[in-house]
Amino acid sequence: MQTPIFMDKTERLLRALMALAWIIASAALWWPSPSNAARIKEIASVQGVRSNPLIGYGLVVGLDGTGDQTTSAPFTTQSINALLQQMGVTVPTGTNMQLKNVAAVMVTAQLPPFAQPGQTIDVSVSSLANAKSLRGGTLIATPLKGADGQIYALAQGNLIVGGAGAAAGGSKVTINHLSAGRVPEGATVERAVPTPMNQGDTLQLDLNSSDYNTAREVARAINKRMGEGLAQAVDGRVVRVQMPASPSARVAFMADIENLTLDLAQPAARVVVNARTGSVVINQSVTLSPCAVAHGNLSVTISSTPVISQPNALSTGGQTVVAEKADISIKQEPGTLIQLAAGTKLADVVKALSALGATPMDLLAILQAMKTAGALNAEIEVI
Repeated sequence: MQTPIFMDKTERLLRALMALAWIIASAALWWPSPSNAARIKEIASVQGVRSNPLIGYGLVVGLDGTGDQTTSAPFTTQSINALLQQMGVTVPTGTNMQLKNVAAVMVTAQLPPFAQPGQTIDVSVSSLANAKSLRGGTLIATPLKGADGQIYALAQGNLIVGGAGAAAGGSKVTINHLSAGRVPEGATVERAVPTPMNQGDTLQLDLNSSDYNTAREVARAINKRMGEGLAQAVDGRVVRVQMPASPSARVAFMADIENLTLDLAQPAARVVVNARTGSVVINQSVTLSPCAVAHGNLSVTISSTPVISQPNALSTGGQTVVAEKADISIKQEPGTLIQLAAGTKLADVVKALSALGATPMDLLAILQAMKTAGALNAEIEVI
């Protein structure tokens, strides 16, 4: 009489297992799948809101005998003379100045957007002549100019050089680079650069890469969040946005829209090749049409052996003749033929080419041959 109870428990257990299996099998339909999401601030920038490069010429003093050799860098002496004249010191004409503790340098910096007078920025200092090291030096006041020739910052301070070196008896050892350094917060901003944030009724968002779908999604996300008709995609790179009138409202408006997320489409299939280093980068959109690839190695070896012919010991004439005997051998390894199916993804492409034993330089030739044969569904860009 206990058998029906046992069968009832078994049947209920089977039903529970079937229900659990159905839930797991259908999870892909209702569980949110990861998407290629990004914020607007990561894929676009505001036109005109950017950093500006600054450059200046200056002198670094206080070096421990590692400065410029003035015989081959006369402009260092001229710069010291001009500086001393500004300080009221006149150097007699024809004075031979040995300035081993001074180095002529170029000073560069990036002026960030919205930087105001009185704020500080970092500067980079690089040797202009033949100074051995800038370690321990001090940059004296150097005006930094923009592309328009106006002075936007003034730099001065002690250098930080991330390296060390020593030399003695003709031997030399160097760690990192000694002819360049930085001055953290070494420049004071003297002039602000106007930005288009508070100019006009519209603001232009420039996408980092040209893509029509991305431009449409940016405009759609802004209109959905802030109101219809405010954003308009002009082309594949530009999105024009209507802005509020007051400056405070514009700041709040930009704070809201720059954090909006949107789903990006897969990028265009592209293979980037660096011909100098042999580096090859393939993105996830690259696919292949049906093709077969054969790869083999051909090596040529040339060895030369000197052959010396001398006259006999008892001969009265003759001379020593030096010749070379060259041996040339050619070795061709058997090629490997591999077939690739249509629609092959990136992982399969890499695995297949690695199975061929292809080096990065071989990979360049293989990919170019695939493109010529019409089997590589991607754009090859050589940098």
